[in-house]
Amino acid sequence: MPTNPNTPEDVLRGLLADLRAESAVLDALVAELPVAEWARPTPAEGWTIAHQIAHLAWTDDWTNCSARDGDAFTAAIGSHFGSLLAAGRDPVEEGATEGSAEEPPALLARWRAGREDVQAALAAAPADVRLPWFGPSMKPASMATARLMETWAHGQDVADALGVVREPSARLRHIAHLGLRTLGFAFTLHGRPAPQDPVRLELTAPDGTLWTFGPPGAADLVSGPALDFCLLVTQRRHPDDLTLTATGRTATAWLPIAQVFAGAPGKGRQAGAGS
Repeated sequence: MPTNPNTPEDVLRGLLADLRAESAVLDALVAELPVAEWARPTPAEGWTIAHQIAHLAWTDDWTNCSARDGDAFTAAIGSHFGSLLAAGRDPVEEGATEGSAEEPPALLARWRAGREDVQAALAAAPADVRLPWFGPSMKPASMATARLMETWAHGQDVADALGVVREPSARLRHIAHLGLRTLGFAFTLHGRPAPQDPVRLELTAPDGTLWTFGPPGAADLVSGPALDFCLLVTQRRHPDDLTLTATGRTATAWLPIAQVFAGAPGKGRQAGAGS
């Protein structure tokens, strides 16, 4: 009997392979950097290249904790984050700053080891279990998608800092899909009710084909290059610098506040900053 190639386990394996590939792209950007270059500023205010890699390593540590022992993750978040927030300190900033103080070879080695641990932890987790996180809990496939999104987004910051243009890949489809799934989340973050009207995406893939998400014929539509949409929802470019078209009230209201990552609403980028 032929196997179903779309089982949750197969989907997760594909996502983990794409996460590994996306990590390798960023790794190649920083692996041979002179030590002094790790202090180069990136478009994220106050963050150097070292901060970007340290943040990914920090988030991988929390991912491993969540996937291996959800109760321990929840307890650690309550104690660690609670104490920092009570002291008026941002846990995310603290994690990036602390990690950025490491010597670059040690930081790079820690990031590499941590992302391999993520691969193993997510592969071993039951496909239907929901893993606790800073925002809504997620199944392993969604967690892998989130890790890929964040790796790509912070990789964009590093690429911008180095003046490198990365070749867009079909892995952007995962980020675009996640971008649409977090539409209601973005509205809620801004104190607005989650829209009930469906939104359709019609995005031009890097190879020129059309990617579609959402119901055909929806009154609300966002169209344009898939790369631009991914830059939008990760807040790596200002909407004015992207070739995206929104039709309908919900779609039009969504683009300025789109946010695919957990946490407070981001500041985004200034118009023209990515040109």
